[in-house]
Amino acid sequence: MNHPHVAIVGATGAVGVEMLLCLEQRNFPLGKLKLLASARSAGKKMTFRGEEITVEELTHDSFGDVDIALFSAGGGISLEYGPSAAKAGAVVIDNSSAFRMDDDVPLVVPEINPEAAKNRPRGIIANPNCTTIISLMALKPLHDTFGLRSIIASTYQAVSGSGAQGIIELEEQMKAINAGEPVTLKVYPRQIAFNVIPQVDAFTENGYTKEELKMLNEGRKIMNLPDLRVSCTCVRVPVYRSHSVSITAQFERPVNADAARAAYAGKPGVQVVDDIANKSFPVPLDTTGKDDCLVGRIRKNLVFDNALDLWVVGDQVRKGAALNAVQIAEIL
Repeated sequence: MNHPHVAIVGATGAVGVEMLLCLEQRNFPLGKLKLLASARSAGKKMTFRGEEITVEELTHDSFGDVDIALFSAGGGISLEYGPSAAKAGAVVIDNSSAFRMDDDVPLVVPEINPEAAKNRPRGIIANPNCTTIISLMALKPLHDTFGLRSIIASTYQAVSGSGAQGIIELEEQMKAINAGEPVTLKVYPRQIAFNVIPQVDAFTENGYTKEELKMLNEGRKIMNLPDLRVSCTCVRVPVYRSHSVSITAQFERPVNADAARAAYAGKPGVQVVDDIANKSFPVPLDTTGKDDCLVGRIRKNLVFDNALDLWVVGDQVRKGAALNAVQIAEIL
């Protein structure tokens, strides 16, 4: 597409704001830009490339002149308005979980499976879950060299993954504790300040949460590995932004740490930060507001054959959501 007309649905939310920032920072060659949100947010002004743009109310008739619609307003909004946008001729890039596992909707990480974006019979492309994206950015270069068989992962997920209310809850609880006052629970089932909570999303019948099963189901689809084995535990931690993931990955072929580090050479979107002698390894603050995922603590696993342990960190608002969506728009 040459200079497409782009709409952002959910423009005033955290990911919508980040999408706007990514479009500007990457000098995306758009023709026109439309910002859409709920009636409550309509009329607000947002700045893009030095000009003010008025946010419009989202309706089913909002997409008549739109080529690409970036959706980031939740699954319910995507299910209701996504088909309308596609019917009007826009390519929908959806950040929610609404369409991810539909067989006729591609699930795309541009550094991993960009070709999948070309086959979109419903006019909809899905953005994967943030922890899935961050994990696979670290695993795809290794898979290309050694052949991925299984993943055991534990995630350390920032409160901004719950939206603005997650950040507010952490801040309010920290203030209450410092003042000797009782904490209030609104977003999370347990206190998040000075604590970790081994629950992200709702529990399912098998004891895993929906978030944990996304790594399994989405990983298989993106990597085109239907037999990939995945076991994951997702944990909310009192960090503002950027998710971390501890991964044990088993491969088809023999692997060692040096060969693994070499596998990342020249791979876009991921960098190795792994110098333990100088205590150089990725932490969330290293990736906040940045595009690349960082990988470190790479070492041979002491339990499984042909297996590595590694640690990956990425900004879940940026690469885990907004940036990935804009990158998909760039390859259309």
